[in-house]
Amino acid sequence: MPCASLPPKESNLFKRILKCYEQKQYKNGLKFCKMILSNPRFAEHGETLAMKGLTLNCLGKKEEAYEFVRKGLRNDVKSHVCWHVYGLLQRSDKKYDEAIKCYRNALKLDKDNLQILRDLSLLQIQMRDLEGYRETRYQLLQLRPTQRASWIGYAIAYHLLRDYEMALKLLEEFRKTQQVPPNKIDYEYSELILYQNQVMREANLFQESLDHIETYEKQICDKLQVQELKGEMFFKLGRLKEAAEVYRELLDRNAENWKYYEHLEKALEPATIEERLQIYEEVGKRHPRAVSPRRLPLNFVTGDKLREQMDKFLRVNFSKGCPPLFTTLKSLYSSAEKVSIIQELVTGFDISLKACDLFSIYDSGETEPPTTLLWVRYFLAQHFDKLGQWSLALDYINSAIASTPTLIELFYMKAKIYKEQRLSLETLNRLSKQYLCKALNKVLSVCPEHSI
Repeated sequence: MPCASLPPKESNLFKRILKCYEQKQYKNGLKFCKMILSNPRFAEHGETLAMKGLTLNCLGKKEEAYEFVRKGLRNDVKSHVCWHVYGLLQRSDKKYDEAIKCYRNALKLDKDNLQILRDLSLLQIQMRDLEGYRETRYQLLQLRPTQRASWIGYAIAYHLLRDYEMALKLLEEFRKTQQVPPNKIDYEYSELILYQNQVMREANLFQESLDHIETYEKQICDKLQVQELKGEMFFKLGRLKEAAEVYRELLDRNAENWKYYEHLEKALEPATIEERLQIYEEVGKRHPRAVSPRRLPLNFVTGDKLREQMDKFLRVNFSKGCPPLFTTLKSLYSSAEKVSIIQELVTGFDISLKACDLFSIYDSGETEPPTTLLWVRYFLAQHFDKLGQWSLALDYINSAIASTPTLIELFYMKAKIYKEQRLSLETLNRLSKQYLCKALNKVLSVCPEHSI
């Protein structure tokens, strides 16, 4: 910020004040302020007083800060620096409307000040003054037409105003000015292409979006997002076969992403539960170690098929020892049928494992290690805790602790059961007192002669 009213020596000191403020060296900044203000000729210099106030505000001395800034503004009301500083002070107190007024006053005195324009645009977007934001970004574009941020900021203004056509024109004009070698990786250019595509999708230009992503595919660094966008656009355009192929490729890349399964189902449009199951079985064969192809069918299968699928899923997880198994199945507890099947299967495992180290007395083959029974009991403790049957939950967790007293998860679970049991009793007592008071009030309203 220029300071024409000061001679060279003091002007250099003032520039150092600004630099100290930018670098958060506030104490040094105050020293330089003192050096200027201690000179009787410049003791009332408005801009220095304002900067001293701004620095004091950063040190938490708010009352002194306002005093100095207002004094500086009174001494030099035609200084854009003083108005800008006053706006920064108002912004720090979250008085955004007042700050915007100060910035506008500063711009009347110095209409081409880049820093003031940037600060104004930030407040306008924060206050959702989109029309004002567009005007400010246009001024910045005129002042700095070669900067990437000027073009992008102006395009964002139209994007937020839902003038997608103008936003796309601006982005395309700016993209044409970018000279990017075909084989060079440029992350900023890649993000520009993806932002263009986002605007197209929001404007419901699905075919244009697909053509755009295919044209610039090689210059986009995020190859996963390219595939996801292709799948989404194929689906929007009704090209379900091609969408299904894209989502199959995505599942080969990440077989645990539940969203991909959902989109694949929508693309394939299975008519029956058997057809839905076949989708997951195909993925499961290609990725035998993936959990999602075995977990997701439990959401929609019922009856004997549910029992069969649940039995396989539980056995695999208990055998390999999977502490978060209950968390994986927790969403199924909204269905009474599924809760019943889980309880029946796991309690059966507990009895059989204690008797013969097998999941069922009818099984043959290798016996299960002792840790399998441990994880079954840990699961049952969580299961009965979820159902509010705390005595059973404590029995199972205590038996697990007795067999393996070094596993920290067991003690954490026992503490959780005690906590929920106590909270439940407190709630029950509170409700009992409420109902008792209501009953007494009702009796007293009918028979006031029995009042105590």
